Amino acid sequence: MKWRYRNTVLALATLAFFATMAARLAISPVVPDITESFDVTTGTVGVALSGMWAAYALAQFPSGVLGDRYGERRVILTAVGLTAVASLLLALSPSYATFAVFAVALGAGAGLHYSVATTFISKHFENIGRAIGVHVAGGPLAGLLVPVAVAAVAARYGWRPALSLGAVVAVPTFVAFAARVEPTEPVRPDQRMRDRFALGPVGELLSRPEIAYTTVLAVAGAFTWQATASFLPTLLSEGRGLDTTTASALFSLYFVVHGATQPVMGWLSDRFDRDAAASLSMGLGIAGYGTLAWGSTLPAFAAGVVLAGVAMSWGAPLQSRFIDKLSAEERGAGFGLVRTVYMLLGATGSVVVGVVADAAGWTPAFGLLAAIMAVGFAVLVANRALGLGL
Repeated sequence: MKWRYRNTVLALATLAFFATMAARLAISPVVPDITESFDVTTGTVGVALSGMWAAYALAQFPSGVLGDRYGERRVILTAVGLTAVASLLLALSPSYATFAVFAVALGAGAGLHYSVATTFISKHFENIGRAIGVHVAGGPLAGLLVPVAVAAVAARYGWRPALSLGAVVAVPTFVAFAARVEPTEPVRPDQRMRDRFALGPVGELLSRPEIAYTTVLAVAGAFTWQATASFLPTLLSEGRGLDTTTASALFSLYFVVHGATQPVMGWLSDRFDRDAAASLSMGLGIAGYGTLAWGSTLPAFAAGVVLAGVAMSWGAPLQSRFIDKLSAEERGAGFGLVRTVYMLLGATGSVVVGVVADAAGWTPAFGLLAAIMAVGFAVLVANRALGLGL
């Protein structure tokens, strides 16, 4: 039946996102082991990880173009397959140089998945907000489960078998997706690839008022998400004096709330409208990050983490908004393009918040995130109040 097949598509696309995210998240828990094995500094390993995330962001636009040219199923399978291969190569790296190359390859391969999978899902659902929310939840679920599993394997068998968990997840995902998802027809099978990368059409799309408006909101969300993922445990331990176990537990709570509320926020955007759901998420973000910045008790920090987790579910309404504003013919490349733009700009969140924390402390650093959420909320309110129709 049609409803059963589309739910299968959604489930397997979400599993593919989980697999591609799991392979990348598997590295962080074993960074100390990697630095010791290759006799390099943490900063040196950080360069490789930055390259991985940059490659992931840059792959979003080409993935949409490839999906239009060759069909979404083929690109998603390529992404999951490359994730499995790169994970194994990382685990077998004989030197830091090869490790860095394979890390970038992992980012580029995994980056082929998300944009094209989102447009693929949008073809199967009318209420795309909830569907995209379910799909996005694969990332937080990986953030909750993978670090624990990697740490356990590394403690018993070492960091190389721990990194291979990325392939352990990706291989059966590849097989299931190949077996259960039907081949998809490409939207633009005959158009030359270089025509899709022409600067004129790219600039025209990004300059459309409704796309520029949504991109500004997405940059605010991505900036805050990146900083939270990078520094929330450090804020709680170093900045607020919590022990490492408590800080880690609250970080896990953040991922639980983040993952659980993505489908809910997507449903709200379907039931009411995209901006209303995005306003709710960013409004809660003001309260959540404000509490983390200026709170002083464990219950306050827990409440702040919960509110921040809900706030970071902005992806479901805003990504749905992009899909709404793009025609069926331009969704593949168009969504990949805007995702590359807002992810690259949002990636500066880690750098900016880290610099502010070093210079002025953790209260101003997380206060900045509350301010970013306030700017996003103000933009949403202004659009509604002034009737701009963006």
